[in-house]
Amino acid sequence: MKRGATAACVMALAGLLQACATSHTEVARRIAALLPADVILLGEQHDAPDHQKLERDFVLELARRQQLAALVMEMAEQGHSTAGLARNASEADAQSALHWDEAGWPWKDYGPVVMAAVQGGVPVLGANLPRAAMPAAMANETLDGRLAAGSLEQQRDNIRTGHCMLLPESRIAPMTRVQIARDAALADTVASASQPGKTVLLVAGGGHVLRGLGVPTHLPPRLRLQVVLAVAGPHYATKIPGADAVWMTPPVPPKDPCAELKQRVK
Repeated sequence: MKRGATAACVMALAGLLQACATSHTEVARRIAALLPADVILLGEQHDAPDHQKLERDFVLELARRQQLAALVMEMAEQGHSTAGLARNASEADAQSALHWDEAGWPWKDYGPVVMAAVQGGVPVLGANLPRAAMPAAMANETLDGRLAAGSLEQQRDNIRTGHCMLLPESRIAPMTRVQIARDAALADTVASASQPGKTVLLVAGGGHVLRGLGVPTHLPPRLRLQVVLAVAGPHYATKIPGADAVWMTPPVPPKDPCAELKQRVK
């Protein structure tokens, strides 16, 4: 390679490194603006890789500050944790401890988030409602009373649209109860992990973290709470109801999940 080309490559690499440093500095600044907080709820779009990168940045920055009490994840069931693992535990050890469901949550996406916590000496806690508990939740009508009437109807509408209007109406109320029970399970795990002077970070789908609908409705009012919603472009919003902060990320390739679901139903 010619000397001029080499110099150009060096300059380009320097620029890239500066961009990375700026990005990390910006993330650290924005996280600092959320503190002090007993709980940060970080809502993601599951198919947006930049959101999992953001989650890892949250873990690394909060751990660097010695601020992170626990990483709580929707992606593993309640009752499983990495609390007994050493900092040098393997990825296989972490997957085993969390009873990780690779089919539902690809480890290549979430493994770096989990391992950032493990290597930082921070426990990772599964928080999702166990699958075995879902039938009981469907039949538990008392769960309907966990939300205000307007919020309950909104959740039911979310279930309808989230299932592409394909569910029979008789299934809407039971499926909504599962959603409420899942949010309550996430909240219970978060609350149990709270420590004075530290922050619990919850990683979950965006719909789970919104005030008035999701996890915040089930948390004790004593906990200082921040709700951060990560949103993949192309639309740029500065405010979304139920979120305290909206962090925009690059868009993901468009797809029609309803077309896929309708094809499976056929």
